[in-house]
Amino acid sequence: MAGETNSLTGQTVLVTGASGGIGASIVERLAAEGARPLIHYGRDKDGAEALLARISGRGVILQADLSSAEGPFELWRKADEAAGRIHGLINNAGIRTEISIDADPEAWKAAWQKEFQVNFFAGADLCKEALRHFRTHGGGRIVNMASRAGQRGYAADAMPYGATKAALVNLTKSIARSFGRDGVVAVAVAPGWVRTDMAEAFIAKHGKEAAVADIPIGEMAEPAEVAELVAFLLRPSQASLNGATLDVNGGSYIR
Repeated sequence: MAGETNSLTGQTVLVTGASGGIGASIVERLAAEGARPLIHYGRDKDGAEALLARISGRGVILQADLSSAEGPFELWRKADEAAGRIHGLINNAGIRTEISIDADPEAWKAAWQKEFQVNFFAGADLCKEALRHFRTHGGGRIVNMASRAGQRGYAADAMPYGATKAALVNLTKSIARSFGRDGVVAVAVAPGWVRTDMAEAFIAKHGKEAAVADIPIGEMAEPAEVAELVAFLLRPSQASLNGATLDVNGGSYIR
């Protein structure tokens, strides 16, 4: 049980896309281990407020639109004002767009640009601000939520998603190599299918068998499994995981 240890007591951690799914589970786990989560949401204010209530108000809600160029910087400013000292950044916000190669060029480019803005550029901008903050405050942790799709490629009608997640993995490696001496630890987590609204939407369209057919354990991961791993990565004792990409996919992609 997460509450049995308070290994993250005193840490303030910004979690993007935190109003539901994996993000909400991460917030609940961090709060249970003693951290103070900064709960970002884009549109789901009700979800964010319900989450804050579930952790007995031990956090702060922050709104920002990560699909806009200024959104990530606005979010960091709000987080800095709310906390003063931030110890960790979890880049969890993400979208998945289906776009066919038969789409017209305007729709094709718009899909790629929006997905890169939310899934990668926003995360890169937040990493930039976090690195400047960590460098002057004695270090910090960055966990970038990538995907199995970024490791092995993705479906023909969702190539932007896989490409953004691959970029996020590479960014994590660059940060780990470049800023480790500044006390920064950066790790990527690459889940396969996790039982979230995104997964349920896929199942509704294609069926569960299509989602789990190549997963040897025959089931998707639960958000709580991923949250437990993220909390572990934030522990001060885990500095040597710097630069790692951790797969959470039930054996469906093995490197």
